[in-house]
Amino acid sequence: MYDSFAYSYDELTENVEYSKRAEYIGTLFARLGVNENASVLDLACGTGSLTVELAKKGYEMIGVDLSEDMLARAQSKVWEEELDVLLLKQDVTELDLFGTIDACVCMLDSLNHLDCADDVRKAISKVGLFMNPNGIFIFDVNTIYKHRNVLANNTFVYDCDDVYCVWQNSLNDDDSVDINLDIFECEDEAYYRTNESFTERAYEIECYKKWLEEAEFEIIDIFDEMTENPLNDKTERAVFVARYVGKTEER
Repeated sequence: MYDSFAYSYDELTENVEYSKRAEYIGTLFARLGVNENASVLDLACGTGSLTVELAKKGYEMIGVDLSEDMLARAQSKVWEEELDVLLLKQDVTELDLFGTIDACVCMLDSLNHLDCADDVRKAISKVGLFMNPNGIFIFDVNTIYKHRNVLANNTFVYDCDDVYCVWQNSLNDDDSVDINLDIFECEDEAYYRTNESFTERAYEIECYKKWLEEAEFEIIDIFDEMTENPLNDKTERAVFVARYVGKTEER
């Protein structure tokens, strides 16, 4: 999934400002006792832009993604920056690391891309399985408000230097959104078309709270995206900050 999207992903997401997101995460980490040499998992790391920015801050980074093409892009960035980052091709619901981690991030609505609520629960549970005592888990998710009022049945057009993308949405009764991307990439003065289709699913905030509790995480805060402000009725992305409180002897 998302293999064809990998080639144009970075150009289409230039406005994401990964360095600012890394600063935001780093600020939260520092406050919560995650040192700069800590072992940090970037779950569903995609093309590795955030992974690289966090690695440059000194964190010992592991990136996991299911797409080979996304990981190939990530590996190129790692080599270019001469960083020591471990990249693994894995399904986030079947996470299997070589050791434990001090923290995990899963950003840019990656959990919304999973097929069902049970898969989200499994992914959160797997993070807990490999988390060190008092480890920190930070993830964001698109809200139901965003699905109903922003994505909805809307169409978006992105006209970049070498990529033209038509993004078409279809809102379903369960607040999931079917997304179809027609991507036209310029090469040798000709445009080549690829297509990517997937579904994003949004759940009530209380569902994520329940899944975190089941995985032995204690919620520290839930913020509006890229802030430390509380959620409001128009929050588009909710940022969860949680601490693993499970007992190691029971794991």
